[in-house]
Amino acid sequence: MNDDDLPPLIETPPGRYRHYKGGEYEVLGTVRHSETLEPMTLYRALYGERGLWVRPAAMFGGLVEIDGSSRLRFAKIEEL
Repeated sequence: MNDDDLPPLIETPPGRYRHYKGGEYEVLGTVRHSETLEPMTLYRALYGERGLWVRPAAMFGGLVEIDGSSRLRFAKIEEL
């Protein structure tokens, strides 16, 4: 398979994000799942042990419903 055969990536721009529950994370980039080719967002917690995580890119950029209103799961923090 060459790159022309791959489905398009859902890019998550690198930078700092705040989870709707309050934690802050640094997005390192967008990667692909080796078996499904699904776009995944690679990110690091900016607290505790600063672990690395992946989440489907569509879910990372998706909405959650909180008390009857929709919010971004992760909101980009504007850098000064």
